[in-house]
Amino acid sequence: MSSNKKYWKSVEELNENSSIVETLRNNEFVEAIPTDEFLGDESTLAASSTTRRDFLKYVGFSTAAASLVACEGPVIKSIPYVVQPEQIIPGIADFYATSMFDGFDFANLLVKTREGRPIKIENNTLEGAKFSANARVHASILSLYDSLRLKQPKMGGKTTSWGAVNSKVQESLAEANAKGKQVVLLTNTLASPSTEKLVGEFISKNPTAKHIVYDAVSSSAALDAFQAAYGERGLVDYDFSKASTIVGIGADFLGDWQGGGYDSGYAQGRVPKNGKMSKHFQFESNMSLAGAAADKRVAMTVAQQKLALVHIYNVITGANSAVSLDKKYEAEVDKSAQQLKASGSKGLVVCGIEDKNAQLLVLAINSALNSEAFIGAGIRQIRKGSNEMMTQFLADLKAGAVHTVIMSGVNPAYSLPNAKEFVDNLKKANLSVAISLKEDETALASTIALGTTHYLESWNDLMLTKGTYSLTQPTINPLFKQTKALQEILLDWTGNKTSYYDYLKSNSSAYTSGVSWNKVVHDGFAVGAAATVSAASADFGSAASALSQSAAKVAMELVLYTKTGLGDGQQANNPWLQEFPDPITRVSWDNYVTVSKVDAEAKDLVNFTVANGGLNGSYVTLTVDGVKLENVPVLIQPGQAIGTIGLAFGYGKKAALKEEMQVGVNAYALYKNFNSVQSVTIEKVAGDHEFACVQLQNTLMGRGDIIKETTLEIFNTKDAKDWNIQPMVSLDHNPVKAVEVDLWTSFDRTVGHHFNLSVDLNACTGCGACVIACHAENNVPVVGKSEIRRSRDMHWLRIDRYYSSETTFEQDNEKKDGFDGLFGDTGSLGGFGQLEHPSENPQVAFQPVMCQHCNHAPCETVCPVAATSHGRQGQNQMAYNRCVGTRYCANNCPYKVRRFNWFLYNKNNEFDYHMNDDLGRMVLNPDVNVRSRGVMEKCSMCIQMTQLTILTAKREGRVIKDGEFQTACSAACSSGAMVFGDVNDKESKVAKLLEDDRMYHLLEHVGTKPNVQYHVKVRNT
Repeated sequence: MSSNKKYWKSVEELNENSSIVETLRNNEFVEAIPTDEFLGDESTLAASSTTRRDFLKYVGFSTAAASLVACEGPVIKSIPYVVQPEQIIPGIADFYATSMFDGFDFANLLVKTREGRPIKIENNTLEGAKFSANARVHASILSLYDSLRLKQPKMGGKTTSWGAVNSKVQESLAEANAKGKQVVLLTNTLASPSTEKLVGEFISKNPTAKHIVYDAVSSSAALDAFQAAYGERGLVDYDFSKASTIVGIGADFLGDWQGGGYDSGYAQGRVPKNGKMSKHFQFESNMSLAGAAADKRVAMTVAQQKLALVHIYNVITGANSAVSLDKKYEAEVDKSAQQLKASGSKGLVVCGIEDKNAQLLVLAINSALNSEAFIGAGIRQIRKGSNEMMTQFLADLKAGAVHTVIMSGVNPAYSLPNAKEFVDNLKKANLSVAISLKEDETALASTIALGTTHYLESWNDLMLTKGTYSLTQPTINPLFKQTKALQEILLDWTGNKTSYYDYLKSNSSAYTSGVSWNKVVHDGFAVGAAATVSAASADFGSAASALSQSAAKVAMELVLYTKTGLGDGQQANNPWLQEFPDPITRVSWDNYVTVSKVDAEAKDLVNFTVANGGLNGSYVTLTVDGVKLENVPVLIQPGQAIGTIGLAFGYGKKAALKEEMQVGVNAYALYKNFNSVQSVTIEKVAGDHEFACVQLQNTLMGRGDIIKETTLEIFNTKDAKDWNIQPMVSLDHNPVKAVEVDLWTSFDRTVGHHFNLSVDLNACTGCGACVIACHAENNVPVVGKSEIRRSRDMHWLRIDRYYSSETTFEQDNEKKDGFDGLFGDTGSLGGFGQLEHPSENPQVAFQPVMCQHCNHAPCETVCPVAATSHGRQGQNQMAYNRCVGTRYCANNCPYKVRRFNWFLYNKNNEFDYHMNDDLGRMVLNPDVNVRSRGVMEKCSMCIQMTQLTILTAKREGRVIKDGEFQTACSAACSSGAMVFGDVNDKESKVAKLLEDDRMYHLLEHVGTKPNVQYHVKVRNT
């Protein structure tokens, strides 16, 4: 059945006697309006003396509450064009097809511009566009408007000219060539055929030069294994849609593993069709997005993961490599191996262990299976870094053998484990040049710092997978005229007077497969014959033997990873990403050590919730091979493998960041030998850390039917009424379905459009792209860590993460009824305690929740000024100018999706984010007003987008096609979990989903009749 589980967001909720949880359940707003401040300030009260205030006073509201919201919004006068550009029509958006790659993230995109300003990232949906935008790519548009970008060349820390820079660099290069000294061009992975050709020309002109590729988060082990098997450096572009059995070993393929971008193919097999769905096993240390989505997740150390991989290799290939698995894992590992073998070509194994031998075994297993997801898959070229070459470069630099260092797209002074030593050794070079978006740690340590252009200001080409071709085109002229792209700089230094646009265009014909240049620019890519993977060949037996011998057990493993928000840390100054709650931990504005409950108790580490719902935790010091990382906050994470701890990269930066975003600790300091797994010692230190964590905000309040789930077996063998239970109410003393009973007379909504949003819990991976897209489209403000901690987040869309024990309520009841006395293993004292403890390995479900746009909306009936009302098309609308901030609507909303705008976040030094400077405000969407303080705001179902679609079709004299209606979240969802459309169009996808057996509405028994539909989660257990 679908409702027999106990769900919880926070461990605190499992404490039935928690007064804090009870308080949070009863209070929509955990902190009252500070009335004393306003009542005691005569000037404030005098300025707020309005008829609206008097009205509220007479009906019994607090006058201070009224004074808080009575301030008028600012009046801004527009200045018209003196000479209007021909290509710009005020009020009309232009879209440019482009592609993005920053060395870590990549995607095929459409960029929305208004009046010449890029304001929104969209996915390129043309057939052939392969990669969709993740949360970081959506947020990258805000990085364009970063006020701390490096705006002009600097030499010795002082502003200089490009002429002086070129003269200095060419002089140094000439000296290096004359003396036979080493020149190093250190870059991130370029993935650009034209740029790589240009690098080759630079090296030809400077014979002592070498090009070294450095990826901050290394994939070198997988690249080395691929090179050993296929003779080139690349990664397999697995097609998860073709796999019916998936085994992941330490690979968060729904996160950043090997670049990510696999969620779309994965989701295709996760939605039950014709009674079938894929089966997913996951063996991992940290709780990841892939582990959260798995049907069977086993938490184990990396040492045990290596042995599990060898065991699977033995079963699939018939080899007999010696392996000794821990008994408690043996059954599940063998089960996954047998199911893989039975699936044959429909099986797939992926692995994230940073070990060449482990990666070789993955190639061997998939080749032996003849896996369709592997054989014939593309070859990714988004990682090319070599640990061996980077280590040699660092040794040469230390020895003083490097004359000139030119760095682009990298920040080794931050991301190297021995960053301080690197900075010291960099001084031994005759000249060091950093080409960077910002004056980061490496730019500050270099002789010359050169500001480069953002990808939205640049021309480039990309070959993300071998044989494919994508273009990057500028969507705006460079905001800072003294910035140049790497390619332009290399052209100058090689004496080539050609513009990079002309260079790129002439070079492109070799890759466009006969497609014209204009069409490639229009589409953003050209589809050619992509290279594919064949069966691998290497010495796999030796690899298996070496891997099993390397699986040494250590006292405590540190597993380093990248968080969904910040990734490798390139966009650490992006407030959208800093405020984005991590999908698993629900913490923003921080990184932290994740530790299991067992290990936390052994080390006396605690988390506790304070009176206002804020989460606090202990501090620890981590030591890896003598290197210490001090005062790292601790988060007790259900599902963390015992004997392991996790820590995310990307935090702890200081240079070129606003003070508010200088948060967290630098995990790269512990990234010894570029290995993400380290032997670590952990020591508790004094103090408590304050987290900005939303996990205890908007609690379930005892309502267990918000998440519905069932198993594939029950889904296939029983009627929908058994697994999608319909709530019943009493009418005339007879039970009837709650959805058939109304308190109000319903309107006829069959005329015109009626919008619905469908959310499939099976397809949602919790990636968060929808959250950032909503931020960008709707001008959602950033409120900062302190306000998030006070439960004042402003996200219009949240992704709730629920844990559930693998035991059902029935099994809990059986255990409770079987208690024998008070004491002992079967006694009630110990037994009840066990029922209150979180599972060591809980199941996880993600649920995006936004305004449900109820047809019988409880918020509308309690608003004293009719600020919120219902539109004929199904949207619950907000008239911000009418809102007086009573917050009655939020108190009356059962879904807790309304956000009270406590402060003025725009042009306010107290909130020094992008809305507080002229450059950052360029990202604002002119179709959505920026809200002033004291009003309620929430999801509008992107009414500006739906109205534009209607008006566009009307102007063009045509019928709207299914799929044209979109919201920011549905357009951003690459897994297909969100579908938006008109249910009055009976042929539309969303109308058919409304009739699906898995469809249900949140809290149907309340009678709100929402226009957001959900689909029961089915687990293939």
